[in-house]
Amino acid sequence: MRVPAIIILAVFISSLYSCQTENQTSQNKEKVSSDTLTKHLKPFRTDLPTIGLLMYHGVLQSEVVATSDVFSKPSEDGQQLFNVITIAETMNPITTEEGMHFVPDYTFDNCPKLTALFVPSAYDMYSQVRNEKIINFIKNKNKEAKYVVSNCAGAQLIGASGIADGHKVVTWIGGGKQLQIDYPNLLVQDDSLVTFVEDGKFSSSNGNLASYISALNLVEKMTSPEHRAFVESYLYLDRLKDWEK
Repeated sequence: MRVPAIIILAVFISSLYSCQTENQTSQNKEKVSSDTLTKHLKPFRTDLPTIGLLMYHGVLQSEVVATSDVFSKPSEDGQQLFNVITIAETMNPITTEEGMHFVPDYTFDNCPKLTALFVPSAYDMYSQVRNEKIINFIKNKNKEAKYVVSNCAGAQLIGASGIADGHKVVTWIGGGKQLQIDYPNLLVQDDSLVTFVEDGKFSSSNGNLASYISALNLVEKMTSPEHRAFVESYLYLDRLKDWEK
């Protein structure tokens, strides 16, 4: 029995439409995936100040996240205010103390000019303070950066580099006495009493969540008290202040 031509034509059109629909669905999925990524990429703008976050294996991730949390927030009208970049010795992913893997944006060799350099810590700083590439990177970036910030035992790298000799610095709670012995040219503050200290272009904190203090202090200096208040509200920091209520 012959199949009517109209049926053959209908089947052909249906098949063609099905293929087009599948292709369109596939393209839409790709577009959604691409748009999701693009939405979160922040362009590097040469007209904006650049905040550099040093990273290395064993880094305390809270000290990287705190700074990026604060400086990546837009203005109240949604404008990007800073370039926030991560830097490591190589482009290989670094493994934090907590076990997460962070991929750096730049290496010591291709890092752009920095307005501020943040130096974080690790629980074991033995390898870092003996790594000449890290020390030389800090020395070189200190020449161009308007601000250098250390958190927690990051103060050991500041001491090893010699860039803050004669300036006040604070480190992790309980680490000040040894820091003063190791780097006698630093003016080490009493970490049992001092959480954050600023002296000229250098500032430092006890680290961990206290890293938010050093970041917020600098973001206010580079913008305004109003923007700092906006960032604090954005991060719900007022909820932490009223923890038990």
